Amino acid sequence: MIHEVDEGLRRLLEASGLQASGVDVVFDAPTRDWAARRSAPTVCVFLYHIREDATRRGSGAGEVYDEDGHLVARRSPPRWFELTYLVTAWASRPQDEHRLLSQVLACLVAHDTLPARLLTGSLAELGLTVGLDTAGAGLDAPAASDVWSALGGEMKASLGVQVRAPLAGVTTAAAPPVTEGLVVRSAAGREGEDVTSGRRLRYTEVSDPGPEGFTGPRERPPAPARRRRRGDRQP
Repeated sequence: MIHEVDEGLRRLLEASGLQASGVDVVFDAPTRDWAARRSAPTVCVFLYHIREDATRRGSGAGEVYDEDGHLVARRSPPRWFELTYLVTAWASRPQDEHRLLSQVLACLVAHDTLPARLLTGSLAELGLTVGLDTAGAGLDAPAASDVWSALGGEMKASLGVQVRAPLAGVTTAAAPPVTEGLVVRSAAGREGEDVTSGRRLRYTEVSDPGPEGFTGPRERPPAPARRRRRGDRQP
């Protein structure tokens, strides 16, 4: 899921005109050594914090059916996570960096969610909304100054971007439907009888199947004959 969020952000930023301008979009850690090796205008989208949104955790399990309507698997509900990014612009002059960062800001604040057309993999299959919060005051994540201190670099202008994305639940295969009856074998048989072959109890197909969908009602055995008692009159 994380790499799919990265891909969605990359597509969103490149579609805003960065790719046409020859600006690279990378997801590297902006350390001092990385900054020294940079040679082209770059937008760095660095993921530095991941936390589960426990308030959105669901319960139970959903059912997965095949084309014939048979139950084939059960899937636990998705779990939601908050991914926090530090977005910076890198160029030869501070003015160019600020212009580039302004372009990135205009692109991100125009979207409250990652557009569905940009989603791939499990995010596209789930069909759920992937939230996007740019430079919000309520970002619950380490401060930018702490991130720069951990990276060993000099602090510069940056944007805090938080993405709320679902992680697909665990899928467990279901047992196949019952199609044959039980096989009954006897431990001891008559002389010359093959006791290993057994006798199969077949399910009866009827026009009105029972609640299980494959067996019908049992036939009622005939009532036993009534024994005559002394004193009963003959017909």
